[in-house]
Amino acid sequence: MFTQLESEFGRSFACQDAARLRNAWPLGIDRLLQIWQADSDQRLMDLFTFHFSDVGSTLEQKFLGTRALGTASPENLEAMLSTQFNDFAYGLRRQIFFPLLGEGIFTQDGQDWKHSRELLRPQFSLQQYRDLDTFEEHVDNLIACIPNDKPIDLQPLFFRFTLDTTTAFLFGKSTYSLKTGLSQQSLKFAENFDTAQDYVVKRFRLLDFYWLIGGRKFREACSFVHSYVEAMIRERYHVSSGQDERYVFFDAVASDVKKQNELRDQLINVLLAGRDTTACLLSWSFRMLVQHPEVLNKIRKEIDSVAAANGKFQRDDIKRMTYLADFLKEGLRMNAYTEHLRMEDEQYPELFMVPTTIRLVLMLPLELLVLRLFPPVPVNNRTALRTTTLPTGGGPDRSSPVLVRKGENVAYCVYVMHRRKDLYGDDAEDFRPERWENKDMPLYRNKTTAAWGFLPFNGGPRVCLGQDFALTEASYAIVRILQRFPEIRAAPFEMSQKQSWLGYSSHRSQGIEKISKERQRMTLVMSATDGCPVICG
Repeated sequence: MFTQLESEFGRSFACQDAARLRNAWPLGIDRLLQIWQADSDQRLMDLFTFHFSDVGSTLEQKFLGTRALGTASPENLEAMLSTQFNDFAYGLRRQIFFPLLGEGIFTQDGQDWKHSRELLRPQFSLQQYRDLDTFEEHVDNLIACIPNDKPIDLQPLFFRFTLDTTTAFLFGKSTYSLKTGLSQQSLKFAENFDTAQDYVVKRFRLLDFYWLIGGRKFREACSFVHSYVEAMIRERYHVSSGQDERYVFFDAVASDVKKQNELRDQLINVLLAGRDTTACLLSWSFRMLVQHPEVLNKIRKEIDSVAAANGKFQRDDIKRMTYLADFLKEGLRMNAYTEHLRMEDEQYPELFMVPTTIRLVLMLPLELLVLRLFPPVPVNNRTALRTTTLPTGGGPDRSSPVLVRKGENVAYCVYVMHRRKDLYGDDAEDFRPERWENKDMPLYRNKTTAAWGFLPFNGGPRVCLGQDFALTEASYAIVRILQRFPEIRAAPFEMSQKQSWLGYSSHRSQGIEKISKERQRMTLVMSATDGCPVICG
């Protein structure tokens, strides 16, 4: 129930109720159990897609008696992430993530966040990785781990590859987890990093009751991650007094951050983003390539047409590969060779960056295509700092504003938004890079949907700082692997990817049979449960 003041506020903006997911059990316990079951079955995003398709692109739901909102609407994302940025914050995220991420950019709001943003943003200047030397050694190590004519799961290798590249960029020294005999400690770090993330995600789903998830295993995993990074910090301190002339991320950040715990936390935050998101992008990219040989052949032809006579690639060569860019975009639906429009804001004028898809008609990377269907972070959320509104989703026609009370959570799901037929066409569920060449695609019907209907790297002041780094790394790795192996085909999965399940609609009592096409593992990112099995030759 709304208070009188809340009701008056809502009336002043002509707010109406969003469509509500019907609960069969008291307090919405049935919905919570459906989420846990779907997560256990590795089909959580399919459940969310079903919920939105059942009631609308903005919905109201109750978990344990608490009202919350969900949206897959470009108009609402624009409001939360940009035009009404100051009305929303991370809420409980800091407490939920703190045992692992501490005081870092992904747990901060307000002035602390702004300071972190100003500190980290210059470190992702293109000048720091203008050539591809940052990645070359580690791509060589990755390729050396791929056998000829034998089945191999590429996904674990991609996670080790991105760990190696990110630690080299951050600390000036790689973990070299891909090298035989040098990887045990770094692999243990990766295992503990994954364990800690599993716990964080479970805490995140319980929101107000996050404190129910924890225990010794969680604490030990976080402690190992912290100790590992602290050891790398100590080692870097010994060589950063003029002994290494290369640019090293650590040196630039350490000069501004005086407390070691704060330095450690910022580095863990960047390490999380640098390892996991790019590894997932690479995994989904190769799954799509082996499933769509016609796309693979087009990319091979583009590589041959762009590569120098000696087969070498420079960063500018990769930027010329527009079909590769399209491919990545369709998979992430999509990624980030998007330009940005700068909008002025009283508090964050230099940060108010809004993504637009104006260039996407001309430049559609492979990574971006993968990013449409498989965004690394498919779900996110914000908490209202004050009673406010979402601009659309209320009333019978779902076009009226919706009241959001102070302290209420709004989840936004780009996974669902990237698959909306009214934005991407009737074949929105299909992987088809060529869709981005269609200037009449519904996504482009107005400026808001064009700018906010594709958000693989978030938007507004919190737009991802490392998006270009990630796309350059992924593109270079794809090119080099395809150059090395003339043939790449799918290997069999150990388990069937398709599974049937029942979705419970708000409009009928009987369950509706649904089919999931792939198994997806949800931590803070979305990876492939059964990896990326291929045969390279």
